[in-house]
Amino acid sequence: CVKWGQEIQKLTNEEMVNVVMEAIGSRQKAEEKKGSVKILAPVVVGRKGEYYQMLYDLYNSGFARVRIDGEEHRLDQPIKLARYQQHTIEVVIDTIPMSAFETAPKDTRQRLAEALETAVTKGNDVATIVYPDKEEQLLSSKFSCPKDGFSFPEIEPRLFSFNSPYGACQGCSGLGTAELFSEEVCSKCHGARLREESLFVWLPGKDRGLSIVDIVRMSVSQAMEYFSTITLTEKQTEISSSILKEIQNRLQFMFDVGLHYLTLNRVAGTLSGGEAQRIRLASQVGTRLVGAMYVLDEPTIGLHQRDNERLIRTLEHLRDIGNTVIVVEHDEDTILASDYMVEIGPGAGRHGGEVVAAGTTPEIFNDKKSLTAAYLRGDIRVEIPERRAIGHDAIKIVGASTNNLKNINVEIPLRRFVCVTGVSGSGKSSLAYDTMYKTIAKRLYGSSATPGKHKSLLGIEYIDKAILIDQSAIGRTSRSNPATYTGAWGPIRDLFTETAEARYRGYKPGRFSFNRPGGRCEHCEGHGTIAIEMHFLPTVYVKCDVCKGKRFDRETLEIEYKDKNIYEVLEMTVEEAAEFFKEIPFISDKLVTLNEVGLSYVKLGQPAPTLSGGEAQRVKLSTELSKRQTGRTLYLLDEPTTGLHFADVKKLLEVLHLLVEKGNSVVVIEHNLDVIKTADWVIDLGPEGGDQGGEIVVAGTPEDVARNGNSYTGKELKRILKR
Repeated sequence: CVKWGQEIQKLTNEEMVNVVMEAIGSRQKAEEKKGSVKILAPVVVGRKGEYYQMLYDLYNSGFARVRIDGEEHRLDQPIKLARYQQHTIEVVIDTIPMSAFETAPKDTRQRLAEALETAVTKGNDVATIVYPDKEEQLLSSKFSCPKDGFSFPEIEPRLFSFNSPYGACQGCSGLGTAELFSEEVCSKCHGARLREESLFVWLPGKDRGLSIVDIVRMSVSQAMEYFSTITLTEKQTEISSSILKEIQNRLQFMFDVGLHYLTLNRVAGTLSGGEAQRIRLASQVGTRLVGAMYVLDEPTIGLHQRDNERLIRTLEHLRDIGNTVIVVEHDEDTILASDYMVEIGPGAGRHGGEVVAAGTTPEIFNDKKSLTAAYLRGDIRVEIPERRAIGHDAIKIVGASTNNLKNINVEIPLRRFVCVTGVSGSGKSSLAYDTMYKTIAKRLYGSSATPGKHKSLLGIEYIDKAILIDQSAIGRTSRSNPATYTGAWGPIRDLFTETAEARYRGYKPGRFSFNRPGGRCEHCEGHGTIAIEMHFLPTVYVKCDVCKGKRFDRETLEIEYKDKNIYEVLEMTVEEAAEFFKEIPFISDKLVTLNEVGLSYVKLGQPAPTLSGGEAQRVKLSTELSKRQTGRTLYLLDEPTTGLHFADVKKLLEVLHLLVEKGNSVVVIEHNLDVIKTADWVIDLGPEGGDQGGEIVVAGTPEDVARNGNSYTGKELKRILKR
């Protein structure tokens, strides 16, 4: 019971009559003797339809009135309902004047008993009582409290879904917040998102029962433990055995792909790309399909080496039951576990696109043409620095307790290359981004972002800038691309403006912009594509039939610089453009840095939405690198090696270490061992993920971490450093 907390029991007809009579008695004492008591039978609750035939049948059965969506109607008059709207229909069984309970109590009690019996029969074991003061009471022959008459609606799956109007909190419509875009929790459900009755159906717990909200707040590993040790009666076990098996199987799938630290109610939008991909993989494992082909794009993104093994076992299981698994991957463990390897190359962009090597593993690792095999054999490697940089200044974080951090104190050395490591969910982002970066950004720039919970953060006086280089998109539309983001596009437009033909025609830089009228194709407004809205499908984009995807009008495309028009420049790869503009420092400097971070194959005009998270991050990094370095800048990067081959990782590390040599500080959240082994300082969090993480396992040089037997990162580093 919501009010008394005692177990709900069935109400007999006599108990229902007693509940109503007691309520009427209290109203008579309060001199509320006017009006009447209505007994209704809910025949439809929150369902779509016109219900014409049902209403007609009710009228033929002798009923005179119904209440539809809170408003009464006569059944002898036409009633039209919207077919695709949800309705609640209640038959008015009887209307008993309050005075009758005083003048003829015995007969009226009998009349009430008959009305309740009819209502329960018609209303699927439920009757609704409407008192003269408009207060309503739900009585049930199945789920009612004998103490106060509180009754549950029908208990079905949609009662526990905040996506259903039947189960959602009426205060926030299932959002959990007061408004759609509000940080403010709903005052009615306190963030639970469900109606009150949903929270009073309990499973066994230690102190009291556990509601569905209590269950979904558990992590995957906690839920596995709970459902494997749940205490049920013999009858409950018989009823729930198949359900429990399905729950345990699905939890096991998520555990097997390294998602043990995620809570079951984690909002999808807060998942990383790798986490979302592994959840989809877990759902596919659950279907137990045979004869299917699975194609996965870098499933190890965001995974610690400790968790790789579980993911690989899952992929091997899919193979063993009769499926084909194709994985696009750079991870060493995954490549070594494969049955067959195909290497595409030899380079990127125009230098790639060929099959360099293909064959069964491990035989293919002896192929001398394969760059991947050369790294796996150790012929080529990311070298360990001869010496680690040493610095004395540091950012000191005191009492960090963001998310799962356990009130930790940590020093992050400045003017060094620092790696924050740990298993998935150990608290790396909570420490480096939510706590450190947000606090610094708030103090230096007045950022509106709310920093993670901590007592104090010291040492900001040693830096004058903090730059976050994350994997969010560099733009949301095709108008944003690497050329515009890095600032190379302005000087390129100026070059075209300065050509003899452009000066003769009086063209200004705006003529060569696809963002404004004048030189762009007005049919597609410079997008190069036309968006066709589909009512029940995603929007379809087709090439503009006027400019043929070139984005500019014919007159603009007639202007050429070194035999290339503005569209042809946008179609160049970074590598081609760097050579083309090598004599123009304002442009070439920006393109060279794009090359240095491994983006030689990307086109200058490649639309931002088509760039991967890793590519977008490297575009941002190159933009920062092309700026004049003043030192005293703190850079924070989150897994910058995403999507990178061993050779590209080596190139990226050269760039990051160059930043440190210029007096800057680089903090990287990373799992890649080639990156970690080259760090000047490592901060390893854990020991596990979720509630079992959030502590400093070890902090020191990579060698210090490798010597620590409690560190999962250390165990992997030890193996790598021995090579």
